[in-house]
Amino acid sequence: MLASKGSDVRCRLIDQSDLDEVAACLTRGFPDRAPSYWMDALDRLGKRDALEDFPRFGYLMEVSGKVVGVILLIYSTRRSAGRSEIRCNLSSWCVDPEYRAYALALPMNGVRRKGVTYTNISAAPHTRPGIEAMGFRLFSDGLFVFAPALSRTPEGARIVSYCDEAPEAAMLDGAERRILTEHAALGCRSLIGVRAGRAVGFVLQSRPLRKVVACERLIHCRDLDDLVEFSGAIGRFLLKRGVFLCLIDATGPVPGLVGKFLGDREPKYFKGPTAPALGDLAYSELVLLGR
Repeated sequence: MLASKGSDVRCRLIDQSDLDEVAACLTRGFPDRAPSYWMDALDRLGKRDALEDFPRFGYLMEVSGKVVGVILLIYSTRRSAGRSEIRCNLSSWCVDPEYRAYALALPMNGVRRKGVTYTNISAAPHTRPGIEAMGFRLFSDGLFVFAPALSRTPEGARIVSYCDEAPEAAMLDGAERRILTEHAALGCRSLIGVRAGRAVGFVLQSRPLRKVVACERLIHCRDLDDLVEFSGAIGRFLLKRGVFLCLIDATGPVPGLVGKFLGDREPKYFKGPTAPALGDLAYSELVLLGR
């Protein structure tokens, strides 16, 4: 808990009983979203399995019992090199205008756990100097838009929709199957690439360009080499469903993919021991908040 000197402003963990006021504050901070959007998002966060003793929702800022600021924290785990890692996506940071002087107190409370990799994948331009001063660094500074169907398809490479009972799913490890299962339930497109007795998972999310051009954003793959290997097969699969374009977070053109790099678009930041891999947005606000 944080209390400011000479004022009654304080930050504390969001509790289940705070959700109506939290949704109202978020609606003030992001007026293009209806209150029902935030209540649905908070409901999804509340229904997730608890991760150890980490916050379920995040932090709020209050003055005399009124919620005047919010930051949501979305915790998840990753398996890397045979060990588990904790990831936390800081999201939906807003403070009522008259209390903006205290705004940094929210993310400062949110990033105090050691050994956690924190991400901010939707930093508004006016917040970037503040989060950079807190030690956040870029791990992606642009987007790469590509046409997967134009990639070469290695012999025998194929793509199938994920189904837990499918024989291809049995070729994946348990952690990968869980990611594909849970993201499919959240409305994403979960796919399995199969070639030469090996299977890899992919998660895509609909992201229309200019709100009219069908496009899929890469939410999850274990390695960009896998994306390059199966890009042609993914492209053929998507073409049958009316989708020609995909996009991925990037720091430049992606060798092996046919497309265009758009610099200084949707920069993404991290703070902590492990820089997120490009193409790893699993369990992020894009999925759990429906953005």
